[in-house]
Amino acid sequence: MDVIHHGAARGVTGSCHELVVAEGVSVLVDIGLFQGAETSGSGGSFSKAAGEGAGENNQEIDFPIEHVHALVITHCHIDHVGRLPWLLMAGFRKPIYCTRATAHLLPMVIEDALKVGLTRNAQLINAVLKLLGGLLRPVDYDTWVELAELAPGLQLRFRQAGHILGSSYVEFELGHKKMGSLSVYSVPFLQKGTEYTDNDPDLSPSERIVFSGDLGCKNSPLLPDPTPLERADMLVLESTYGNRNHENRAERQARLQKVIERCVADRGAVLIPAFSIGRTQELLYELEDIIHQCKEAECAKENSIWQDIVVIVDSPMAAEFTQQYRKMRDLWDEEALGRVADDRHPLNFARMHIVDTHAEHERLVNYLKSTGEPCIVIAASGMCTGGRMVNYLRALLPDPRTDVLFVGFQAAGTPGRAIQQYGPRGGYVDLDGERIWIKAEIHTLGGYSAHADQQELMDFIASAEYVKHVRLVHGDAEVQRTFAHTLRRSFSETRIDCACDL
Repeated sequence: MDVIHHGAARGVTGSCHELVVAEGVSVLVDIGLFQGAETSGSGGSFSKAAGEGAGENNQEIDFPIEHVHALVITHCHIDHVGRLPWLLMAGFRKPIYCTRATAHLLPMVIEDALKVGLTRNAQLINAVLKLLGGLLRPVDYDTWVELAELAPGLQLRFRQAGHILGSSYVEFELGHKKMGSLSVYSVPFLQKGTEYTDNDPDLSPSERIVFSGDLGCKNSPLLPDPTPLERADMLVLESTYGNRNHENRAERQARLQKVIERCVADRGAVLIPAFSIGRTQELLYELEDIIHQCKEAECAKENSIWQDIVVIVDSPMAAEFTQQYRKMRDLWDEEALGRVADDRHPLNFARMHIVDTHAEHERLVNYLKSTGEPCIVIAASGMCTGGRMVNYLRALLPDPRTDVLFVGFQAAGTPGRAIQQYGPRGGYVDLDGERIWIKAEIHTLGGYSAHADQQELMDFIASAEYVKHVRLVHGDAEVQRTFAHTLRRSFSETRIDCACDL
């Protein structure tokens, strides 16, 4: 088996990897959207001779797909699934494998991607979603699925990645058992107690290639920790934070509380750009806990902001996904289920307000612009590339009472990165062609990344019986090379290379 990269080779968006399982037979792992600077030349599409990225506002599939017999999706963030409409337009009609939760959430993500990037024609959107529904093949976690029609002996399995609801890393295994002069394909190690030894004449070793997708952090709200890795002949590993470790996650809720209290002291709105899936739900979970604890604690005095602060979720997609998170409680971790058992509602509490219509959104933006009323606004997109957050930023960035709180990675070339970089200097950001001068306070709160940090990525490798080869992807080129150097010192017997250098 071999791996070819069509995205996230030199950057952190556009994830798309092609696993060649036999001559003329391939499987795609993810089909993500390029974002930020990576839309114009640095995304890492290996089929582009110059620039190596999708063209400006051009997400078309620029590699052959005739030999691609399946698509496997690790999770439904837009940088892992956003080019799926373009793949369908290119003629792809093969099975799409993913976890059951991802299959449930994916149509909502694709509908939003269509409306933002292609069309708002309801008939066309419904046709695409119907086509997508017919191709989806939902799979349970930890269950091997045979793909013998692609290659004899090929199987795949999804494992918990702890990144967002339904997220997974995916294992492909190919092997066969010899019987005399015949070769009957099967996969060793699948039955309990079955082991391969070099001196067993009837067994040939299986080859296992693992794609990490996006690995989550340990002790994330709502979600279980990533499942430890068993083994890998090749591990295609994300490296978003491969050059650093997160701030103490155990204390992040306390830091969130302090930052918001300091922000509200300015008597203005607190704007939190957040992805609709994952980050929004984590923030709501921790804000509910702060409010709950402050009901009877020291901070419940008359001057506490937490008595009457309103948490506004102004993103139709985030609201819909929050509702789906509530419906799929069986995938929550024990702590979250314990809060529900105590008659608490972590994702639907009293001080939380959902903005439903665009008209209500416009009224709220104008109201906050004229009054500076203290509140917390959570809205997409997480990198400020679109969505309702852009309207808040355009109206409130020039107001010194406003505070913008970043809790996630801001890719190069995105408005979020520009605000984060130039805002503290009193600079400006261009939003939809309009130059907005920044007088708001800008904050970045560590520990809220949904991606594993350097130590957690290393722990993931170390949890395996063995990893023969690690290929780093989904990270800026400099980050990949720095992380590769660190890995070579710790895993001297493992081959380490970077997709950005291939």
